[in-house]
Amino acid sequence: MTDAPQPPDLASPVLARPAAGASAGDRIARRGARVLLLDESNRASPRVLMVRGHDPHEEGRSFWFTPGGGLEGAESMRAAAVRELAEETGWVLEEHELTGPVWRRTAMFDFASRPYVQYEEIFVARLVDAEQRQRTAEEWTEVERETIDAVQWMTAAELRDAPIEVFPAQLRGDWDAFLAWDGDTIDLGEVDE
Repeated sequence: MTDAPQPPDLASPVLARPAAGASAGDRIARRGARVLLLDESNRASPRVLMVRGHDPHEEGRSFWFTPGGGLEGAESMRAAAVRELAEETGWVLEEHELTGPVWRRTAMFDFASRPYVQYEEIFVARLVDAEQRQRTAEEWTEVERETIDAVQWMTAAELRDAPIEVFPAQLRGDWDAFLAWDGDTIDLGEVDE
């Protein structure tokens, strides 16, 4: 719901590294934003844009995830969402084209042998002309160039049947929560990925 607890106000919205002398179990905390970009050209079977990546320190581990990432400087969640979407996929949107946040969650995960906790909001954007809308070139960071394998439109059935992990896992289930969003942000709680 909209009155769900807010993430802690981190000293920096980008990576907040564990303090010197902190135990190895401490996680790198950051705030992040993600986008469920929907192609609704076929309303009976909408597709969401997904990114396939892999962990460079875990050979054989790959996964589908929604475009998004950490905030930079004093950037808002919406600004980060549209920036990350453009950088990772080439799809350029304006902040007002985002709906939500539809979901809020705290993701606990390890990547490249480093533990993270990411407080994130997930927005929805809709395209009715994905094949016609102009894109820009992706502007991947060095880490993205090393870890992103594909960017692909996928249906609910394709994600449900995917043989690899899907983040957020809710995309393997019923999409009604964000397709027919009622205006209340759903708190997905803490998830361990």
